This record gives sequence, C-alpha cells and structure tokens, in this order.
Amino acid sequence: MEINLSKYAGFCDGVKRAYNMVDSLDLEKARRPVFILGSLVHNDEVNKKVEEKGIKKIGREQLFNAKPGEIGTLIITAHGSGPDVYEIAGVKGIEIFDTTCPKVTKVQGLAKVYASRGHKIIIVGDEGHKEVRGINEWGDGNALIISKEKDLKSINYKTDDRIAVLAQTTQNEDFFLRAGEGIREKYPNAEIINTTCSATHERQEEAREMAKNNDAMIIIGSVVSANSKRLFEISKSINPLSYFIEKAADLKREWFSGISKTGVTAGASAPHWIIEDVISSLKKI
Repeated sequence: MEINLSKYAGFCDGVKRAYNMVDSLDLEKARRPVFILGSLVHNDEVNKKVEEKGIKKIGREQLFNAKPGEIGTLIITAHGSGPDVYEIAGVKGIEIFDTTCPKVTKVQGLAKVYASRGHKIIIVGDEGHKEVRGINEWGDGNALIISKEKDLKSINYKTDDRIAVLAQTTQNEDFFLRAGEGIREKYPNAEIINTTCSATHERQEEAREMAKNNDAMIIIGSVVSANSKRLFEISKSINPLSYFIEKAADLKREWFSGISKTGVTAGASAPHWIIEDVISSLKKI
C-alpha cells in the first residue's frame, strides 16, 4: 500500500512556537509555582509532557479566586486569552509567560480596534472555543458568533450599522468566505477581514487534493481540536473512506482492505511522534 503524508501535517508555526517556549522554560528561574491556563494544545500526549515538566493546569475560576502568592507564573496558551486575565495577573503579582500565537494576537488587536470605533463585530468561528472567546473579549464582548450557515439568519443589525467580520484563525476558509458573501449581501458596507491562518488554508487545500487522489484518508487529531475536525469534515465530504484518529492504536486493519493508496494528514496540534507512529503502523498493515 502506498502511503502519502501531507507536507503540512502536524504542528503549525504557532503551536510549534508555543510548545518550544514551554519546553525551554527554565522552572528554576521562573517565579513559582508555575501554572498553565487550560491546555497548551488540544493533544493529550503534548499536555502530559507539559505536566511532567512540573507545570500545573489551572482554570479561569481558580485563577480569579487565587490569593496573591498562590500563583507565581501563568502560561497563556497558543489560543490566547481575554484582557481580564492580564489584568488579574497584574493585580495579584503574577508573572505572565505568553505563548499566544502571533496570528491570534493580530485578530485580538483587530477586534479591539474595531470595537473602539463603534463597529458591531461578527466572528466566524466555533462558539465556546477558547480562541473565539478571547477575540470577543478583546472587542466589546458582544460579538455575534457565526458557527454554521443557519447562524447567518440571526444577524439583525441596522443597514447603516458599521460591521466588522473576523474569523477564528483555524476556521474553514470556504465557510468564512461564504459567510462573508452572505453578510455583505445584506450589509454592503460591512468590512470582511479574512483572518484565517495561511497555514490553515494550505492544510485544508492540500486535504482536498489528497482526498481526491487517495483511496482512503487518515486524519490525525484530537476530537476537541477545531482545525483537526475541519480537516476531517473536508476530507469526508470528498472521500467517504476518511477516518479520524487520535493515535496509531485507533487504526483498524479492515479499513485498508483493497486500498492501494492512503493519504495521511494531521491537525496543527498533532505532535511529530504520533504522526511517525501512525505511519509506522500503516507500513506494517
């Protein structure tokens, strides 16, 4: 069986940067104890390595209820966070170690600027997602979140309202463009700013081509990873023999009966060691 691995599979630049920053963090020199706000990335194996380093996970409620001195350093993950986290850190004397992806920071900045100008903000992204929540909080906190086609019907602004449309960086670009067109039909003066990440776009485009040119597709990623699920949705819409796995142990031999070519891609939070393990298992099959 021929195995074709995506050239974009695995850590994107933002996740790679965040992982390397945390991996190289000298805990002896950092203000202790060191906590991370949520999961560094949507991958259990990566998060285990963070825990093994001696970094404890903390939630927003714990952070806001913590007494001064209980948290020495707080790591902000690649998904970013809202301004209130930075404010509470300042009040409680917590040192911030910020691994927010620069591309996410850019969207946060746009949300802040447009909100200050009085724009109504629309974010095309997954409601409840950490990145989307943070972007919204950097704006006025009242952004309308568009997660699916039917959400477009909920837009009920005045025709003369100033509107800015932003995207979660890992959003399906095709959906963002369709949503933008639908919004502009109703609100011609709306500003549509495509803030999807170029790496996300390249990965999704390649997944489309691979789904067409392979008999079966394997997509590696976490079930809570937005960009990984997006890759699977794209692949499955083209090639019914598309399978979503988290690790090599999830592979089933029967999937490859009569298959000559299998394409493999992975979400932005899938580490190289899991991808290599999957490829090794496929070769044995």
